[in-house]
Amino acid sequence: MADPSTYRPAPGAIPTSPGVYKFRDAHGRVIYVGKAKSLRPRLSSYFQDLAGLHPRTATMVTTAASVEWTVVATEVEALQLEYSWIKEFDPRFNVKYRDDKSYPELAVTLNEEYPRVQVMRGAHKKGVRYFGPYGHAWAIRETVDLLLRVFPVRTCSNGVFKRARQVGRPCLLGYIGKCAAPCVGKVSPDEHRALAEDFCDFMAGRTGNYLRRLEEQMQEAAAEMEYEKAARLRDDIGALKRAMEKNAIVLADATDADLLAVAEDELEAAVQIFHVRGGRVRGQRGWVTDKVEDVDTAGLVEHALQQLYGGAGPDERNESVPREVLVPALPEPAAPVREWLSGLRGSQVDLRIPQRGDKKDLMATVQRNAQHALALHKTKRASDLTTRSRALQEIADALELDSVPLRIECYDISHLQGEDVVASMVVFEDGLARKSEYRRFQIKGFEGQDDVRSMHEVISRRFRRYLQEREQTGEWAVPEEPDEDQPGDGPRTEDGRPKRFAYPPQLLVVDGGQPQVAAARRALDELGIDDVALCGLAKRLEEVWLPGEDDPVVLPRSSEGLYLLQRVRDEAHRFAIGYQRAKRSKRLTAGELDSVPGLGETRRQALLKHFGSLKKLRAATVDELCAVPGIGRRTAETVAAALSSRTPAAPAVNTATGEIIEDGADEAAEPVAAAPQTAPSQETP
Repeated sequence: MADPSTYRPAPGAIPTSPGVYKFRDAHGRVIYVGKAKSLRPRLSSYFQDLAGLHPRTATMVTTAASVEWTVVATEVEALQLEYSWIKEFDPRFNVKYRDDKSYPELAVTLNEEYPRVQVMRGAHKKGVRYFGPYGHAWAIRETVDLLLRVFPVRTCSNGVFKRARQVGRPCLLGYIGKCAAPCVGKVSPDEHRALAEDFCDFMAGRTGNYLRRLEEQMQEAAAEMEYEKAARLRDDIGALKRAMEKNAIVLADATDADLLAVAEDELEAAVQIFHVRGGRVRGQRGWVTDKVEDVDTAGLVEHALQQLYGGAGPDERNESVPREVLVPALPEPAAPVREWLSGLRGSQVDLRIPQRGDKKDLMATVQRNAQHALALHKTKRASDLTTRSRALQEIADALELDSVPLRIECYDISHLQGEDVVASMVVFEDGLARKSEYRRFQIKGFEGQDDVRSMHEVISRRFRRYLQEREQTGEWAVPEEPDEDQPGDGPRTEDGRPKRFAYPPQLLVVDGGQPQVAAARRALDELGIDDVALCGLAKRLEEVWLPGEDDPVVLPRSSEGLYLLQRVRDEAHRFAIGYQRAKRSKRLTAGELDSVPGLGETRRQALLKHFGSLKKLRAATVDELCAVPGIGRRTAETVAAALSSRTPAAPAVNTATGEIIEDGADEAAEPVAAAPQTAPSQETP
């Protein structure tokens, strides 16, 4: 536990300008990011008597070892920079919303020649109209299915669309009337775009005029005794009304607004958002957060607004920001947040607390949803936290550790009969996977199959890099051995971006038994590291091996600690196998082109990307090869001659079904075709 007075800035050194500040721990990791209208009084408040601080704030300042700040021009810039740093550094003492998933939205790609209706997630793209978000993708598909009979817009992928144009035959939706079939010229690009724009108008809430127009057309068709046309229009009107019924009408004035409510207790808070477009609830989403910092309702609202709308860049217009944002409490101060939202939308945004009428009633509904979400989460969370804590404590007790291992690293070796030998490193913190810190290695020190030697190399490289980075602060000496790690794995940059191997684990787990554990212990001893606990988990009997021990530690099969170690080991195995298979696939695919003189990696990849497979590349003419960017005629002639001089491999055969595998699969299967496998592959984790 650090004494905050040891890193307190000198009096008068802190500016009084607006800015953003970062607290770092002893390892240099950012643990808290905050902003202030005036940096001096805000930062000074952290260095008062610990008894006067909130318990969470006191924990943060005693965990930290340094503080730094960045001055900005305005409070709006501070708001934007704070959000960017929270997303980048993921500080442990900042409010973080779990369930930070991407919600599905209905998208119309108006930036394409033939606009397409589809379900999209993630960041918004320029030129695409979005509607939603929705709680479930199936809700979007149900709505689209009803609307396609009235607005038969294209919904197929680019590959299906291109294939239909080539064969001159539309897909099933074109035959049943749920697609206008622009792929075969049934409608022109302009006519299809008009359909897409009508679809967007309807989804945007402009439904009354369109329904009235259809009803008039139905009446005219009936008066002229065109009863089939009238019946079709009647069914179209019914489909549109059913689609409209799926969204409850809550506001009569076609309001576009987002309503945000917060339910909280001393430890956690739940946030619920209703998206109202055209007076209807078009979507709903929610988050839950630990209150790891001293924050009130207004602060939670500000964090939620950053999370909700902060995905767009500072110069990018965010179409998801509505004209009104209704909240239970205004951030303090509210003016910078209101200005920031208006800048994202490109027009004025009204940020306020609803006082009366339908909007206040709807806010009460959102509040009830937030309270229910918090109660439901607490039911699940209690079991989850208890289980993870018990698992970590069981591991600490079984391995006789001084404290619970909050950071666990696990290593695994993978190869296929001694080829493409790779290793993986996975990281679990507080019993949860931290995928941003996963790493993978190529074994460079030798060739062939030797899991023990490979484990020694990987552990040596990982902790040699750690020692080099610690040497930057003068805490450790750098070993004299040359660094063998992959290029680009440098220390932390001056702007504070994370280093690859900056933080040591409390527990190092290797996949294997006594030999692997001994190799890892030898690597640590050679580097002089004696404060990292080490164990191995053998697969056959799930025994835990400790260095220098003749007998394993046997955890009960029902032990939560054993289950956590198994999850860590299995995740390392999965990560290593994926990397090994990717390397093998790349090697087999590009093998025939490696020996073509004058053909480098960039042009090899360009050829494979253009033709899709070696089979199609072999069949290509010199003129077709010249059409690939970067391939001249002389190179094309060299490639054609080199490929034609080789006898193509026999087609691969699926030994289970007898099916011949062609096209894209033939390259990867060529070595197997000559000698089909009769036993499972020896893919060693």
